[in-house]
Amino acid sequence: MLYLHRAGHIELPARKQLPRKHPGRRSKPATDVLLDQSSIPGPLSTLMPIEIRQVRRTSFESLFNSLIERDHYLGYTQPVGEHLKYMVFSHDRPVACLGWSSAPWHMGPRDRFIGWNPVVRRGNLHLIACNTRFLILPWVEVPHLASHILGKMARRISADWQGVYNHPVHYLETFVDQERFAGTCYRAANWKHLGQTTGRGIKDKVHKVTLSIKDVLGYPLTKDFRKRLCGDLP
Repeated sequence: MLYLHRAGHIELPARKQLPRKHPGRRSKPATDVLLDQSSIPGPLSTLMPIEIRQVRRTSFESLFNSLIERDHYLGYTQPVGEHLKYMVFSHDRPVACLGWSSAPWHMGPRDRFIGWNPVVRRGNLHLIACNTRFLILPWVEVPHLASHILGKMARRISADWQGVYNHPVHYLETFVDQERFAGTCYRAANWKHLGQTTGRGIKDKVHKVTLSIKDVLGYPLTKDFRKRLCGDLP
């Protein structure tokens, strides 16, 4: 109706109030956070016990946003749809941040690995969570920390998703920019390499590579994940 109004075909009543600020124009998180940045070296055992906290809608969420904006190469963008945010602590000091969001609509290597068709995918895509951000803080130099965190995350994320969104997740995925990273921590945590993105993006119309090609990695959370994701294929 707004298009018809702007074209002069109909006349809508005057607005009673101004629209809220568009979510895509939110200000960036502050990056001048006060935090102990002294070096944390040594073996993994020195960090124990490690605590993972879900920080979305908590007092730590703004710190999570700021650390991702400042120290992750992709910066912070507000997730759309279902998502959770985690911070990892060692003796009350933050050492890592992880962001999980709804899975992308179509991903060839993943969809072939699962074996679902478009109809089933449309109904069950919410049962996948995508690791969109993983940051080991720059002053943390602890071998095997990243893969250890991924293992702990895999054991709890489905229950967390159930608690917030009233449904579990049965499969995890992520995308690794091969020009920057080898994805070693995911492979060490038994994530499966499924293939690569095409580098064309969802709006591609000319069939040319315009984006960096990424490795597609996945991690089933249950042995019967295909049955849980596909059910009875129509």
